[in-house]
Amino acid sequence: SVSDMLIKDINVIFIEDFLLYIKNNYGCSHNTAMKFVQRFRTVVNFAKNTGLVTADPFGSYRVRFERTDRDRGYLNQDEIDLIYNKEFSSARLAQVRDMFIFSCYTALSYIDVCELRQEDIRTGFDGNLWIIRKRHKTNVTSTVRLLDIPKAILEKYKDKLPNGKILPIISNQKMNDYLKEIAAICGIEKTLTYHVARHSCATSVLLANGVPIETVSKILGHTNIRTTQIYARITDLKVSNDMEMLAQKLDAAHRIASR
Repeated sequence: SVSDMLIKDINVIFIEDFLLYIKNNYGCSHNTAMKFVQRFRTVVNFAKNTGLVTADPFGSYRVRFERTDRDRGYLNQDEIDLIYNKEFSSARLAQVRDMFIFSCYTALSYIDVCELRQEDIRTGFDGNLWIIRKRHKTNVTSTVRLLDIPKAILEKYKDKLPNGKILPIISNQKMNDYLKEIAAICGIEKTLTYHVARHSCATSVLLANGVPIETVSKILGHTNIRTTQIYARITDLKVSNDMEMLAQKLDAAHRIASR
């Protein structure tokens, strides 16, 4: 190991050694270590673009992530409904519930809800209200129709909040603390954080109800559909329903053919 080295001396072997060093010394999974390599590539690309180096050590290097079946955490529709219909004695819990449910039906992340303003809600060519805004994280535009439930939540807080805010914002940490309390009150044993709402929207609200993955990707504001495929796990119920529809179509076609 060295404390310093010239960028022009970096090659593919060094990159592979860097990956192994992170995995072996910091207990990182392959994908987490590969994220560090990605960030390292950003630094090298900056040096290349500013003319500090001419050769690209990443030219022949491929960043490869392993597919995982890790549960990213989402609620099913029954659990979403349970939280939505629950009466809370605490006004703060009710507000946190409203924000969480809002994201369950819009797929907006915490930061994007914080930055949401009235001007982001526009009437589309179809006459419906749409949330159209660039995501804070990627600057990619996400578009999602404002369904009845999130529309009603916005109406609830209309003209009642300061500084042009349209939803009652608190810190993410406090939000997650309250969500754990909400989960306990509702008897939901899953670890509830605000980001679970986004996963729940993708999986249980959109994909499970037959919205094509290309449309889900656009709603989530992803830069490519592969991210959506990992992010939004297709539920067993969705697979079962799709196969049932196929079975019925094949059965109907067979009956017609055999007449």
